[in-house]
Amino acid sequence: MLVSHRRPTEEAYAELQAAYDFYNDHLFASQERLPACLITYQREKRTMGYFSQARFIRRDGIKADEIAMNPDYFAVIPLVEILQTLVHEMVHLWQYHFGKPSRACYHNTEWANKMEALGLMPSDTGKPGGKRVGQSMNDYVIPGGRFDVATRELLKRGFAISWMDRFPVDVRGPSRPMSLMPASLMPPASQDYQGDDDLDAGVDEIADELDPAIALAYQAPAAVASLDVSVRQPGDRSNRLKYSCPGCRLNMWGKPGLKVICEECEERLVVLELSADSTQEALAAD
Repeated sequence: MLVSHRRPTEEAYAELQAAYDFYNDHLFASQERLPACLITYQREKRTMGYFSQARFIRRDGIKADEIAMNPDYFAVIPLVEILQTLVHEMVHLWQYHFGKPSRACYHNTEWANKMEALGLMPSDTGKPGGKRVGQSMNDYVIPGGRFDVATRELLKRGFAISWMDRFPVDVRGPSRPMSLMPASLMPPASQDYQGDDDLDAGVDEIADELDPAIALAYQAPAAVASLDVSVRQPGDRSNRLKYSCPGCRLNMWGKPGLKVICEECEERLVVLELSADSTQEALAAD
């Protein structure tokens, strides 16, 4: 049974919209204030979010950009990484309206410079020392930078992400899509960032100065242990689709994109739409 004062759709999207508006106010100058966009949930594989220019159109002809967020990651990464993803895509939106984007999905020097100016360091590895430009880019928080300062203020106001996927992807190990400096290594927000060497300074004192709620948002996965959340392993059947023969109704599970013929019926198996119940059956199946 769901217990909430707001309907799930309203609550989930209102939180993302509130974060968008907050960062728009705090990170972007008045002459470069971002236009409204349509924020969506999309489960694009191996990406935490994306920007798509003028992707939607209203029936009166007005167009809107899209920022898509992938809820597959929400439960298993710190809250600050969700917010990093949002701002990362907001910079793409900024560049489309006020800059000069390169080819599709390429992160050029203009984009990288804007990210750094806002307090997020571009890095293809998500760690210090990575390449600043490229086709596939991550980023990490610059201690004391504008994003860090603004995010601490947002968190002090009680911001949270309330809804998350119950079967998130596994982000542990070297393939983790984004990397974040632990809060215990971050100087206070008032300290200027001088470079990656600052990360080694004053670790114990810095940790003691952090607000516990902020420290959790920077370090701990968003899903607490008491929630009914199970990490989805790469081999789990929740990553697969259910195929069925239109003739004999033979069923099988397999990865997306399979082309399978039933030998007996000489019919091609088709993908069945999955309900929540059938997904649970897949997870429980041997």
